Amino acid sequence: MISFRPPLARKIRSVALAVSAGLALAACSAAGSFEAAHYPLKSDAKPHPGVAKAHKYPIHGIDISRWQGDIDWFEVKRAKTAFVYMKATEGADHLDERFAQNWDGARRAGVPRGAYHFMFWCRSAEEQAAWFKKNVPADADSLPPVLDVEWNSHSKTCPKRIDAELARQKIAIMLKAMREHTGKRPIIYTDIPFHADVLEGHHKDHDFWLRSVAAEPHERYEGRNWKIWQFTTTGRVPGIKGAVDRNVYAGNRQEWNRFLASNGVTPRRTASNDEEE
Repeated sequence: MISFRPPLARKIRSVALAVSAGLALAACSAAGSFEAAHYPLKSDAKPHPGVAKAHKYPIHGIDISRWQGDIDWFEVKRAKTAFVYMKATEGADHLDERFAQNWDGARRAGVPRGAYHFMFWCRSAEEQAAWFKKNVPADADSLPPVLDVEWNSHSKTCPKRIDAELARQKIAIMLKAMREHTGKRPIIYTDIPFHADVLEGHHKDHDFWLRSVAAEPHERYEGRNWKIWQFTTTGRVPGIKGAVDRNVYAGNRQEWNRFLASNGVTPRRTASNDEEE
């Protein structure tokens, strides 16, 4: 996940999105049946050949943070977005400024939602666990929490890579605390470099959320099954004005419903929601 975007990077990203938008209409029919049915005229540009298969999965979701600005959650819901993960905390002292607003907005619209914590390697895991517990509600109807672990090389205060064993110790402390707080087994989000350096062969008892924007996950992650696949960071979804990370769930609709039920999640319908659909 991207928790920080420098000004220059945002300008370059804006130019890229403008070009992408011009291609979106032509690419709509190529994006797959899910796009045609639920994201008319707002699907990604022609998907990368390595991730084209992602568009065929039936269960699509997004992950967001304050960078997405104000979100029309009922519009997101109408687009059949099946789930959202939102940034809650980072390190031991940062709370995403839109977390509470997004948490409540998704709930009111009936979009199953979960929170993620971005690991900061220069603070103790105990401090970060306490910060997560303080700021993230242990709602019974929320998705399992996510621990986002990746090297934070863009950080001005903590760009270093720590020892792999120490990283695994911090991760284990956080996972235990998150499970104790929510009552649900956390999912681990990671990217290719961090998985190769730290996670390969470890934490086999947890579900993984893998980032792979140029190939299917099995081509980039050695011996790792996935529960969620983040396949693009430049997605387009109704209800969100700019780019957004998009994801797919590994199974079919029946398996997704069992996953929700096993975590005590019942997609919420409201009168407003029914009227707008």
